[in-house]
Amino acid sequence: MSEAVPDSRDPLPSWNRGFVKAAILDFVAQVTTEGTLTYKPPSQRIATFDNDGTLWCERPFLVQIYFLVDRIKAIAIDNPALANQQPFKAILENDRETIATFTKKELVALIFATHAGMPQEEFLAVAASWFNNAKHPHLQQLFKACIYQPMRELLDFLKAHEFKNYIVTGGGVDFVRVIADEIYGIPPEHVIGSSGKLKFELQGDTPMLTKLPELNSFNDREAKVENIALHIGLRPLLAFGNSDGDLAMLRYTAAGTGNRLALLLHHDDSDREYAYDRDFKISPLVEGLNVVPTLQGGMLVSMKQDWKRVFLF
Repeated sequence: MSEAVPDSRDPLPSWNRGFVKAAILDFVAQVTTEGTLTYKPPSQRIATFDNDGTLWCERPFLVQIYFLVDRIKAIAIDNPALANQQPFKAILENDRETIATFTKKELVALIFATHAGMPQEEFLAVAASWFNNAKHPHLQQLFKACIYQPMRELLDFLKAHEFKNYIVTGGGVDFVRVIADEIYGIPPEHVIGSSGKLKFELQGDTPMLTKLPELNSFNDREAKVENIALHIGLRPLLAFGNSDGDLAMLRYTAAGTGNRLALLLHHDDSDREYAYDRDFKISPLVEGLNVVPTLQGGMLVSMKQDWKRVFLF
């Protein structure tokens, strides 16, 4: 996917004029203008972004769940007995009531279990092929096209000002790394996510990494902050999320010294995408709506009010 071409007159053309857009532009100007008290050198310009629901559409199900369904269907061809075993049965039958009882952590664990025994390179090839063909069931576009255009513009704007952009997601790290550079301009090594355990072994003289059916790290809530410290080693200047699962990351960012920006996307636009509070029984955003505006540099971003457009298509 080609990169968005920035407008030299307006680096964020898909954002409506208003307080949020002005705050983003002012923040970047303040931390990148040499000779000012608010200046931060490029080495400290860290920006972290959640992925599901922040950079791309996560409804009605997470993108990786659709990948999981297709993988289970493929596996069931060689192992038909799976059709009668839970949780595979619910997924194969699209039993939404049963699927809704699974926690996000259980689904992530199931994803890694489904890929058990697969060499790392084979998984990456399978995922890349899937992204080239799989479409969102409602938007009728390739999943990799269902990214939010305002967010792509923001990523490009920050990169142009020597920020290092990172994805910090609860999704599978390898799954997101397959596509992150193509659709976001974020290299694989800047993706932090949930991971399964791997096993290194020699098969003859060939070194191999094989996926194991065990969850290694579930990168959600407080674990996001722990993994930022582990893998980046610096507190972000800017963080952007869309759910209570991102609240710890936003708190951590806002608590730093100097200028900070902690942004929380509120999905409130059922006409162009979804309004979580209205369209779904359970919203992933409850506590954050009240907490984020109280943080240093904390702001709510309304999809309905602050975005001129949602998708490039």
